[in-house]
Amino acid sequence: MVMTPSKEDRELLQRLEEELWREETRFDQRRMNEVIAEDFFEFGRSGRYYRREDTLATRPQPIAAVLPLPDFQVRLLTPDVAQVTYNTAVTYDGVVEHARRSSIWTRTATGWQLRFHQGTPFNGKANEAAERYGASRAEVHR
Repeated sequence: MVMTPSKEDRELLQRLEEELWREETRFDQRRMNEVIAEDFFEFGRSGRYYRREDTLATRPQPIAAVLPLPDFQVRLLTPDVAQVTYNTAVTYDGVVEHARRSSIWTRTATGWQLRFHQGTPFNGKANEAAERYGASRAEVHR
């Protein structure tokens, strides 16, 4: 059975995910303690493993990410568990790095919390295969 998120949940999850890419919220310790679950972990774009403590200890720095997040999608795995996927284009030292992102969020009594995140590098040509073979974007993502 396919579960579709409500418009409100989709908008809220996008706002929460984008908070992680905005300096004013990403480095707000109080806010990140609310949003990032106690058992959170991440496989970063670099391939490194990060625990919640590592993520919270990141020092403030400029974040040059394209917002709104490109190709943002939400699917419900259960009524209270959502998978969010999107692409990022972030500039580091003048170089744009692209990644496909996936996050798992759970709905708690106090709101949605981030439990897991993974970033996988790609060349930035999201629809290259579709263009090459004449497939629609939806067909490529299946």
